[in-house]
Amino acid sequence: MERIGANDPELIDYALAAPEAQPIHRRLLGNGTVTLKLDPTGKVFALQLPLTHGERVTIERDGDRFAVKNNADSSDTTTFLEAREGVISSSLFATADEIGLPYEIASRLAEVFGTEIDFSRDLRVGDAFVVLYETSIDALGNKTVGDIVAAEFTNQGKTYWVLRYTNRDGETGFYTPDGKALGSGFLRYPLKFTRVTSQFGLREHPVTGGMKNHYGVDLAAATGTPVLAASDGRVTFLGWKGGYGKLVILAHRNGYETRYGHLSAYAKGLTPGQKVQQGQVIAYSGATGRVTGPHLHYEVRIGGNPYNPQTVRLPGPEPLPKAELARFLEQTRSTLTQLAAVARRPELVATQQRAQPSQPKG
Repeated sequence: MERIGANDPELIDYALAAPEAQPIHRRLLGNGTVTLKLDPTGKVFALQLPLTHGERVTIERDGDRFAVKNNADSSDTTTFLEAREGVISSSLFATADEIGLPYEIASRLAEVFGTEIDFSRDLRVGDAFVVLYETSIDALGNKTVGDIVAAEFTNQGKTYWVLRYTNRDGETGFYTPDGKALGSGFLRYPLKFTRVTSQFGLREHPVTGGMKNHYGVDLAAATGTPVLAASDGRVTFLGWKGGYGKLVILAHRNGYETRYGHLSAYAKGLTPGQKVQQGQVIAYSGATGRVTGPHLHYEVRIGGNPYNPQTVRLPGPEPLPKAELARFLEQTRSTLTQLAAVARRPELVATQQRAQPSQPKG
């Protein structure tokens, strides 16, 4: 209870000493999950405990009094937050196993912080993290892992924080406490590749011969390697286009466009006009069109003009509009308070107060 900031000595006294609570002590389930429901002051208005034989019992607050209630409905499901803290001993997944953090959440941590931390190269022994994530539990104590709600990761002395937020359009992302999107606005490379096989600029075409401008870079990758959207955008073309073979074109903000050629297949359900998010799988690399082997041809165009994807200056993440920022700050305030309590960083709450949009005068 201390770890999640639940300050409620009256409940503790009741659970330990009340005659009607005594039978609970003899039937508590070892290694079970306790569910606490808190009001904004940190007082508990419901404490759910796992018992033997798949049962659960709830101690509920009613004003200044408490009552014990058995959970008769086995179909009842409760969603709550779990908190885990870890210090890297050898790898993220080894530490996750040591502290009982589900594999799904460890993988999600690496994904969420992946634009800031290279988990294959940058991680060090002694790095640390705190993560709050959703878990659902039914009346029999069966648990289902949800998604990360908030997290902190300290890597080589630098600390990052994220809060999950769903905007008015139903799009979910992770943002810093002051409302900035984590990571880059554009991925420099949209897939895992082994090497660059052809650079941007004038070159001799490997199939047709002769000198010709190459408007992108060729990234060697096995057929079927997932190709990711480099940034949020919209599909403006999907189909066969001459030497490109199977091609996807995405339009992005501020006149940016990306092209993905020589694909083996498109992502299931992808259609022209569809909105996509950064990192979403849009296709799979291949060897269609005029090629000598499997790879991805990747282009970046700005205002219709091609630029070298390896050196072009890419825009940062799109900031939240003022109205959306105000909504973000309001909806994530309680989550940030919980993260600050678990991570023992009360100063975190002040970052949101400083980020509050100024109100118009008059």
